[in-house]
Formats: sequence, structure tokens, C-alpha cells
Amino acid sequence: MQNFEQLATIIGQLHTSLRGAAAASVNRMMTMRNWMIGMYIVEYEQNGEDRAKYGSGLLITLAQNLKAKGVKGSSVAALRNYRQFYNTYAQFRNCIINEARQLSIFPIQQQAAVELNGHKNQLVSELSPKPDALLKHFSFTHFVELMRLDDPLKRAFYEIEGIKGCWSVPQLKRQIESLLFERTGLSTNKKGLLEKAHTQNVPANIEDVFRDPYILEFTGLPERYEYSESDLETALIGHIQSFLLELGKGFCFEARQKRITLDNEHDHIDLVFYHRILRCHILIDLKVRKFQHGDAGQMNFYLNYYRENEMAEGDNPPIGLILCTDRNETRVKYATSGMDNQLFVSKYMTALPSEEQIQKFLETDRGRTENVLREKATMEYRPNIL
Repeated sequence: MQNFEQLATIIGQLHTSLRGAAAASVNRMMTMRNWMIGMYIVEYEQNGEDRAKYGSGLLITLAQNLKAKGVKGSSVAALRNYRQFYNTYAQFRNCIINEARQLSIFPIQQQAAVELNGHKNQLVSELSPKPDALLKHFSFTHFVELMRLDDPLKRAFYEIEGIKGCWSVPQLKRQIESLLFERTGLSTNKKGLLEKAHTQNVPANIEDVFRDPYILEFTGLPERYEYSESDLETALIGHIQSFLLELGKGFCFEARQKRITLDNEHDHIDLVFYHRILRCHILIDLKVRKFQHGDAGQMNFYLNYYRENEMAEGDNPPIGLILCTDRNETRVKYATSGMDNQLFVSKYMTALPSEEQIQKFLETDRGRTENVLREKATMEYRPNIL
């Protein structure tokens, strides 16, 4: 007979094991989906009946259509990644198609076309692990990093060592960026160098796997903004959100911690509004410190992305609002690309909250927020006295 501690231990082990299995299953299904999307895109580009109608704008049109259908992870950049994934790892064909058929998720009408047309893969090193081993050990996020390596031999090296070392995505990126392949080639103690690289490995946490934005996007789970903000900044963002909504004047709340993913790197815009009077998106970035010149470049990046990927017909270019605060001053800076600042101020300032309004709010609200958080921390760590 088992005692209580044994019962709790068994349930804890069961939870950990099945949660890990779930993460592995989600990773594999997402990888299969993305590879197959790439396959269908390449197949259409080669043999689509009306492919000439879309030409170089195919991915843009397809991304818009899929977004309207509610398909997550279908931006132009994502579709480009899927197509490259298929072209780079065409050796996955038999493994993925056979598994898709067993799961009854392969459209019957597409099977003959796929089998007949085939696909010429770019060079793949003979040293590359078997497809099933790659799919078992790597997530799609890993493959995004590996796809950047044009040399098949170099890619095979990181595939092999990544499997041996159970590297997480950050670890794989770090080894590639630190030129492990080149350093190993020059080293007189190659075995020792690789052993050191593997001993630096820290096993991936299951929670970190599920926090991967690709995983969340694929499963439809919400992406929590708490993952990327401190308590103070999160509280301030929440109050600013309410503050701007209370101002009215056309603000329509659209997103909080809006994620932008390019080249397997993720950036987050603190707040996104659509202004119905100005007919444009307003992107707000909050810094709990003084303004730094790099903030303008970051906002410019957001604005360029929104102008290319989020603007709809009839929209005006997006507006960037950077809110910076410290004890003595608040800097409010509007940043747009390709627009004269004087024209920008005269054209839009009347519909946006004034610098004085936001400055007064931030100075008051930051002090209040800090006090609330300080009191909360005191309560959480106050010992119970019987």
C-alpha cells in the first residue's frame, strides 16, 4: 500500500512526464504543418493554374487571405520561412507525408500531384542525421536557425551536436554565433572542445517550451504579456491603456504586448491602438527610464513593419509614440518614417493627448504604482504570527 507522500510523488511524476510528451507532440505537429505549408506553396508556384495572376505578390496575397480565415502564423515572413523550410529539408518528404496520411490530415486530392512532381532538394550532407531523428529532437524554431546555414556540412555539424547536447534554441544560436564549427575545425583538441560545449548545456524547461511564441501561436493559447514585462512596467502599461481609452478622441484598443517575429527573434510593442479619426495605427512603447537614442530606432523598426504588413487600404501611415519617464522629466517623442516632423505635429497633435497630459499622468501614476507594488511585496513576505 502506498502512503500519501508516494501518492503525491506519483502524481507529480505523471504530470511532468505527460506535460513533456505534450510539448514534444505539439512541436512535432507544428513542424509538420509548417513543412507541408511550404510544400504546397512550392507546388503551387511550380504548377498552379492561376499562378501567373499573383506572381511575386503571391505570399502577400496568401498571407492576407489566411489572416482573414483566422490562420495563425501566416504572415509573409512566416510563409517565406515555411517555403524555405521545405526547400532546405526536402528529405523530410517521406517521413512527414507518411505520418500525415496515418493521421488522416493529408488532403487526398493533393497526394497524386505531390508524388508525381517530386522536388529537387538543395545539397544535403551525407552526415546529416536521419529525418526522424531531426524531427524528434528539434522544434521548428530550431530549424529556423539551422536554415540560415547555407553550407550543408556546417548545418549537419550543428544538427549532430545539437542532438547530442540536447541544445535548446538559445543554446543552438549561441553555438552558431560563437563559431563552434569553425573553432572545432581549427582546434587540436576537437573532442575536448565539443565536450565542453555539451557540458555548458542546461536542459530546457518545459515551461520555456510552451512559452515559445511559435508554440502558443500554433496551439491558439494566449500569449501572456507578463512573460516580458517587469511588475512596475506592466502596471504602468495597464494604467496608460485605461488612460488613453478614457480620453476618447478616437482611440480603439487593439493589442497589448503585440509580438513581431522576424528571423526567429521576437519583439513586443507595448500597446497598439487604431485611431478611427486619423485612420491609422498608433504604436506606443513605454520605457521606465530616460529616453535613449536607440529607442527611436526601435520605434522606427515597428513603424516600418506595420506599414508593410499591417496597413489596410485607406489607412494612413502608423504613428509611433515613445513614453519615457524618470524622477525629473518625461520625454514624449513621436517617430514616423518618411514624414516631416513639423507636418506630423501640426497634422496630428490635435487628435492625440498633449505632452502635458501624459507627463502629468505618468508622474502621478508612477508614484502610485510604486507604492502599491511596494505594499504588495511587503504583504507577500510578511511572516505569519500566531
